[in-house]
Amino acid sequence: MRPPLAPLEGRIDRFDLTVGTAVEFLRGTWPELQEVRFEIGAMPASEATEEVPRWYLDRQNRRIVLFRLPIERMLPPGHDDGTHRRMAIESAVFRAAAEYVGREPWDLGHDH
Repeated sequence: MRPPLAPLEGRIDRFDLTVGTAVEFLRGTWPELQEVRFEIGAMPASEATEEVPRWYLDRQNRRIVLFRLPIERMLPPGHDDGTHRRMAIESAVFRAAAEYVGREPWDLGHDH
């Protein structure tokens, strides 16, 4: 008998789990995403833009990089709790995947 697994304690673990769950759903729904690698980065490369990017698309190498810190830390005031953080992560995964396949995010659900 193995010892029980330690509970997910850190934000990084919860972020990884939330991204993985959303990606699994999207891959099961959209064949275009089967071969796409979803990666997690802490922060985007320094660029002088007005908005901090939350993801990066690399269609040539079939990959999407989600940036954890901007996704988690740039929530509106009063929305920095576990539920809103999870919703922001899932939303970023869906919006990045939608942009990658050239669709609207709401088109990626079950009833497409």
